[in-house]
Formats: sequence, structure tokens, C-alpha cells
Amino acid sequence: MSEAEEKRVTWAECYFDLVFVFAITQVSGLLQQTALPRALVVLVPVYWCWVGTTVQANVRDVDNARDRLGILGVGLAGMGMAMAIPDAYGGRGLLFGLSYWAARLVLFALMAHVPRARTGPYGIGAAITGPLLVAGGLLDGNARLLLWALAALIDLAGPAVLRRRLADVRYHAGHLPERFGLLMLVAVGESIVATGAPAAAARTLDGAELASVAAAFTISCALWWVYFVHANEAMRYAVAVAEVQRDLVRRVFSYAHLVLVASVITVAAGFHGTVAEPDRPLSWRNLALLCGGCALYLGTFGYTRWIMFQAVAHTRVAAAGVVLALIPVLRPLPALGALALLAVVLVLLVAFEEYRIKQARLRAAPAAAVAVAE
Repeated sequence: MSEAEEKRVTWAECYFDLVFVFAITQVSGLLQQTALPRALVVLVPVYWCWVGTTVQANVRDVDNARDRLGILGVGLAGMGMAMAIPDAYGGRGLLFGLSYWAARLVLFALMAHVPRARTGPYGIGAAITGPLLVAGGLLDGNARLLLWALAALIDLAGPAVLRRRLADVRYHAGHLPERFGLLMLVAVGESIVATGAPAAAARTLDGAELASVAAAFTISCALWWVYFVHANEAMRYAVAVAEVQRDLVRRVFSYAHLVLVASVITVAAGFHGTVAEPDRPLSWRNLALLCGGCALYLGTFGYTRWIMFQAVAHTRVAAAGVVLALIPVLRPLPALGALALLAVVLVLLVAFEEYRIKQARLRAAPAAAVAVAE
């Protein structure tokens, strides 16, 4: 077994993820109160700190006291960001910006001795986007939003603009999909919290509310199944066999997973405003959060499959279209009916994919037997 296959996630990284459980919960709460673009602008710096920590842990040996302390330092900065999120566009904007800059400075220090790191994405975070978020925290209203949006775009553009500098980087094929899988597990976990919290806070629980919890949980299970049963392993394989890992890692992990995490948070925000009132029709906003989030989640796999294998994920893209087409159908239904119908669509998708995979394995078995006999 090669070194790349043997590298595993450290306990320090797992502990670090607990901070981002809190941060994602705060982003979900912000999305319930504000427009999607404003929540996304706050999510990007949080996500990018997590990505920066994960990548440096992937390309280096971090199972030592210095790097453990560095990861915990980024975690402390992440706590500051998470605590600032509920009022990020109010009185806690400066706390958010300073916390982000502190995280980027710690990451820069951890990577300072790595060739080209100072002029790569880590240098951009320390010298450009960190100060931009601090400056934005000193402004008010749309000026803060615009400056933070600019910082987010610069961070996201960094790996693409500096792609030649990253061409020689070798990533551990086992570690990277495992880390991003853990982040997806955190995001899907938020959908469970958003389902259970409103019901738990209710004074009474009747049959309709329990049924709506079951329907929302079924949707959450389907989202988990779509990613973890087959997609994550396909990503692991794609990284392992790629001759040049740079573009695959950037597109499938750094970029696509931002969309996947954002879409699951969007669905979670939709659950929060739906489960506790199963008899009332959904608002257009909640419908957009639920159906839009699910459709974006499924459609993103069409992008990742094409990048990895130059193949089209027909069933998932088609299911995304069906979910969007359901929006006007679901609008007059009570929330419970809308959740149940959406759950049926996703369960049918999972069942159909499992059927296709089983049939493909049955067709492959005779060919394998002939090959062994020969």
C-alpha cells in the first residue's frame, strides 16, 4: 500500500471539524433571516478556512505538536467567525473579519516554509482577502456586502489563476475525499438539526408533525445516500488515477463541494420553516429553499461526474429537473404533502440508481468469470 493510500484523518482534524458544525448551524440560521446571496458571502470565508486547513493537512504531515496547535488556532478563529455570523451584517462585522484574517495568518505561518506557498492561495488570504474582510467589517450596509463579496471572489479565483504554481502538488488520494466527506456529513447533520429542533421546541406533537419530521428525515437520508454510497468513492478513485491532480482537486473538491454544502444548508433552512407547521402551505421562499437546494445538490453531481470521467449523470440531472418542475405543484399543498412528495422523488432516484448498479454488476459477473477461466 502506498503512502498516499495510507494517510488518514488525524484526531486534531476531527476536533477542528466540531467548530464548523457550529459555524454551519449559524449560517443556516442566518439564511432563515436573510437573502441567499448575503448568507453565501458569509459562508465562503468559513468554507475557505476549512479548505485551507484541509489542504495543508493533506500535503504535509500534521500529526505533531506544532501543527496540532496550528489547527486548533484556526479552530479558535473559526469560533470567532461562527459567533459573529448571526450579526455579521450588524455590530459583529469586525469580529467576523478579524477572525477570518487570524485564521489565514495561522495557515500562512503553517505553510510558510512550503515552496511557492507564500505567493499562492495562502499568501492571498493573508495579504489580500483577510485585510479586505477587516475593512468590510468597518463599513456599513451594502458597502460591507460588496467588499466581502469581492474578497470571496478573490479567494475562489486564487486556485484557478495560480493553477500553474499548483501543478506539481501531489495530493493524498485517500485523505482528501475522506476530509470532504466529513464536511458533507456535517452539512447533512445540520438538516437533521433543522428538522428536529422546531419539533422539539413545540409544546405538543401531533401525528401530522411527526409525519413531517419523518418525511424531512427521509429527504435528509436520500441526500446522504446520493453522496456517500457511491459518489465519494468515485471521487477517491478519480484522485488516485489522475495524472495531474491539480484541476480535479480544484474543480471537484474546492469548488463543487462549496455548492454541495451550500445546497444542503439551503435545504436545512427550508426544513426549519416547514416541519413545525405541517398543515399550512409552504411559502414561495420555503419552496425555493427546499426544491432549489435539492435540485442544485443533484445537478452538481452532473458537473462532478463530467469533470472526473467525462460522463453525464443522466439520472441525477433528470431528477434535479423533476424537483424544479414540482415547485408549482407543491405550492397549494400543505407542508406535509410537499415534504412527502419530495421525499418520494428522492427515494425513487436512490432506488433506481441502486437497481442500475445491481444490473451492471450482474452483467459484469459472467464476463469476469470467462476472463478467469481463460
